Amino acid sequence: MNIELEALEQNRTWIITDLPLGKDAIDCKYVYKTKFKSDGSVERLKQSRADYSLFTKLDGTAFIALLVHVDDIIVAGNCSTTITALKSFLNSQFKIKDLGPLCYFLGLEVARSSKGIHICQRKYALDILADSRTLGSKPTKLPINQNFKLSKDSGDPISDPSSYRRLIGRLLYLTLTRPDLCYVVQLLSQFMDNPRTEHSVIVHKVLRYIKAAPGQGILLPSTSQLQLKAYCDSYWVSCPDTRRSTTG
Repeated sequence: MNIELEALEQNRTWIITDLPLGKDAIDCKYVYKTKFKSDGSVERLKQSRADYSLFTKLDGTAFIALLVHVDDIIVAGNCSTTITALKSFLNSQFKIKDLGPLCYFLGLEVARSSKGIHICQRKYALDILADSRTLGSKPTKLPINQNFKLSKDSGDPISDPSSYRRLIGRLLYLTLTRPDLCYVVQLLSQFMDNPRTEHSVIVHKVLRYIKAAPGQGILLPSTSQLQLKAYCDSYWVSCPDTRRSTTG
């Protein structure tokens, strides 16, 4: 962008002057287009449509991914030479600080071993337990009993709905590395507009379940190809409020 602006100034495309009295400036914007090579392939780092903060590049067999969050960047790829070249380019443009192999990022803890890469949110989970004053609670083996149903009228309204909403929001983020919590947390999130005492009871049971293994996470094995498999059971007309089906 700076190169484009310098070219416009050298060609005397405009003359800077004061705005006349009583006149308003007209907004302008820059429109960027994707550049292509002669063979039709994309010339540059490609933005993901699923996540606009994720950029990927494929050059032959070399693949590289770049994830941006404010001023933090994660770089991953299968070619160390390509990664080194990218970091050198970023440093020449933005003066970045290389923190080395990824260990901690936005509450995600990354550990490497011969078995693979383990991702968890242990500290984040313990912070939730500490803030909710459940560190000393007795652990439980299940976050919710099988076939247990909740409705919008389960119990009396709680005195502080905001605390329930904050807790559910934090638990939703914890499901990034805890797929075993997805069902119950999604179920409890349906009652954030008017949480009841029974909903609060189940939330605290979820916290006791987290207490049993706060460091539980996801292992990405190094000796086998990663295959993501998901299973669910449909409970037809199981929601007592909408009579719709839910999955567990």
